[in-house]
Amino acid sequence: MRRLWILTLFVAATAVAAERGEEIRLWPNGAPGSEGETAAEVFKGDARLPSNFTVVHYPSIYVFLPPKDKASGMAVVVAPGGGHSQLVIDKEGWEIADLLNRNGIAAFVLKYRLARAPGSHYTVEGNALPDAARAMRTVRSRAAEWGVDPARIGVMGFSAGGEVAALMETRFDAGNANAAGPIDRASSRPDFAVVVYPGYRPGTITVPKDAPPTFLVCADDDRSHVVTTVNLYLDLEKQQVPAEMHIYGSGGHGFGLRSKLPVGNWPDRLLDWMRDRKLLQP
Repeated sequence: MRRLWILTLFVAATAVAAERGEEIRLWPNGAPGSEGETAAEVFKGDARLPSNFTVVHYPSIYVFLPPKDKASGMAVVVAPGGGHSQLVIDKEGWEIADLLNRNGIAAFVLKYRLARAPGSHYTVEGNALPDAARAMRTVRSRAAEWGVDPARIGVMGFSAGGEVAALMETRFDAGNANAAGPIDRASSRPDFAVVVYPGYRPGTITVPKDAPPTFLVCADDDRSHVVTTVNLYLDLEKQQVPAEMHIYGSGGHGFGLRSKLPVGNWPDRLLDWMRDRKLLQP
């Protein structure tokens, strides 16, 4: 009987440890700018892993860890898009997490506050960016727990999430060494950035010399977003920041992993870039 009890506990513990997409609130007692908020978030689909969000008040990360026998120690904070009015979190969150996990990369899908949702009082720079920075600090401060190398944590963003990623890689800090908690002591600087069909207003991104290496991708028939992609690449080049850009002839906007056109091969080019940068080496 005792042996059966121990086996039952082991199986239960393994099931919990392997749970896909555990949600962790970035500020358990409420995010700055959302103090006292009690309204429910609005989403579609499964309550545990919704297909999208249209109202977000409680920023969080969803944890997706690769199998231990595949884990490289590399990690990515993933920011889905949706024009800051929604989060297309299935296509540009859960599906991306599965891709990364298959390649030994831990994924932390970011649920950030929406600046352009109807009635929203949030802003991109005042709320979405701090949510992303807090996510980076959280992953870095808990790196040992999640089997992650704190020097190989990047950010990946799509469309509006690409704007968040671009802000992340250009507006970071080393953390507060005097802070009481380990999260606030951790750096918010990504070690690399992946920016996919980003959208942002001209003049809002200023690239510093210590910005991280960056991979950019978009489709040429996504005219407004190809401009921002090329401009970011040129700004990185001006500061001599290593960058690689891929512009495919067609694919439109928001292709994610679902296109059957040549643009659908962009994840292979990303993995090539990661190997070239020695990011995937255990």
